[in-house]
Amino acid sequence: MLSSSLFYQFVSNERVRMELNDVDVLSVERLDEIVNEFLNDVKENTLHDKGWPTQTSAYTISKAAMNAYTRIVAKSYPSLLINCVCPGFIKTDMTSNTGFFTVEVGAKGPVMLALLPVGGPSGLFFQKMEASTF
Repeated sequence: MLSSSLFYQFVSNERVRMELNDVDVLSVERLDEIVNEFLNDVKENTLHDKGWPTQTSAYTISKAAMNAYTRIVAKSYPSLLINCVCPGFIKTDMTSNTGFFTVEVGAKGPVMLALLPVGGPSGLFFQKMEASTF
């Protein structure tokens, strides 16, 4: 697997960043605990004090958690190909059509992953059609 840095680099809580990056130890249960810890700190307005990101924090933590979950599931089911993909900033209703790429361009990465042959890569993050770091 590739080293993790894409979303994890924005997790300013060093302990959490290290836990999310350690897929050999990380479990679904521990990932749930980390997300619940984040949610509790949001409710208590202690994000900064606890070392969480304060800019787009929910987005950042949700993406970091999704990437960690992808790696956990891929490790748990080695006979399946489980990856995550970012199609890029796509022109859709969700982005008020302000994206940089058409839907057709954005679909290429997910379709490529859906059509991977047996024995293809698993537990990776793809930026469009290229394997990237987490």
